[in-house]
Amino acid sequence: MALFHLHTKDRTDEELMTQVKGGSGSAFDELYRRYARRLNGFFFCQLGGDPEWAADAVQDVMLRLYEARSRYKTGENVATWVFTMAYNLCKNQYRHLAHEQNYLAQLDTEPITESQVEVQMDRRQLEEALQQVLTSLSPPLRMLFSLRYEEDLTVPQIAQIQELPEGTVKSRLHKTMNIIRNKLKEYEHQQ
Repeated sequence: MALFHLHTKDRTDEELMTQVKGGSGSAFDELYRRYARRLNGFFFCQLGGDPEWAADAVQDVMLRLYEARSRYKTGENVATWVFTMAYNLCKNQYRHLAHEQNYLAQLDTEPITESQVEVQMDRRQLEEALQQVLTSLSPPLRMLFSLRYEEDLTVPQIAQIQELPEGTVKSRLHKTMNIIRNKLKEYEHQQ
C-alpha cells in the first residue's frame, strides 16, 4: 500500500486523472491532497471569507471532478479543468447573490490612471492594505486576480476557464491592476 502511495505521488496530475478515470481511488485521493488546500484558499478569498462555505465548495468541486471523470480527455491540463469547475461554482454563487452587477456598475464609475504607485510601508502594512483592496474588488475581478497571481495560472488558462478571449483577460487584468494601484495610492495618503 505504501509503495502504491509513493507511486501516485510521482505521477503528474494528468496521469493521476487518467487513473481516476479508470476507477483508481488512490489516484483520486492524491489529486484531492494536491488541490484541496489550493481550492480552499481560493474559495475563502472569493466567497466572502467564510471557512465553512469554502470547505463545502472544495467538497463540491472534488465531487464534481469525480463525477465528471469519464469526460476527462487524456492529456488535458488538470489544474485548468479543476479551476474551471471552481470558477463556475463561484460564478453561480455570484449570480445567486446578485452582487456581480452592482460591483460592475461601481467599477465603471471609478477613475483609472496609468500612474505607478510606490508604497512606502513595511511588508505587513502592505499586505493588510492589499487585502483590503482585494476585498473591495468586484467578485469577477477578485477572481481574475486570484487565478493569475495567487494560483499562477497563465492568461491562456484563465481565458479557457472563463470562456473569454485572451485579449479580454489581459485587458481585465490591466484594469484590475490599475484599480489596485489607485486604491493603494489612496491608502498610502491616509497613513
